[in-house]
Amino acid sequence: MAIGERIHHFRLLHGFTQKYLGQMLGFSDTQADVRIAQYEKGSRSPKEKYLNALAEIFEVSPHALAVPDIDSYIGLMHTLFAIEDLYGLHIGEIDGEPCLRLDKNKGSDYLSMFDMFQAWQKQAAKLDTGEITKEEYDEWRYTYPQLETRNK
Repeated sequence: MAIGERIHHFRLLHGFTQKYLGQMLGFSDTQADVRIAQYEKGSRSPKEKYLNALAEIFEVSPHALAVPDIDSYIGLMHTLFAIEDLYGLHIGEIDGEPCLRLDKNKGSDYLSMFDMFQAWQKQAAKLDTGEITKEEYDEWRYTYPQLETRNK
């Protein structure tokens, strides 16, 4: 999820208007809503000082707003949190182990995610049973959804 979408998400979560949020950041009354709209649409990215200020206003880590960095554990966790917000991914427990599941209450998001996860699970099962090689599995993953639509 892009930074603008995260700003939009947290702004709505706090019940702020674009103008009010912009004013909290110190923008003039005439520029406050324009600047926040630009951030949310992705036509402009907040400088680090504004990103940090937004994080303070929303009472979140700057990692929760930034474009996810999945090359670090903290970035990966915030990516999963964003997926939870957008698509209803939830953490639970099965047999004492953490597991991720989809929230059926998310409607069409749930159905889309279910279909994608099911396709992934089928390919992983084929790999586990030796029906396909690791190379074939990787080809499927790295070309998804293109290869998926060709195989239907």
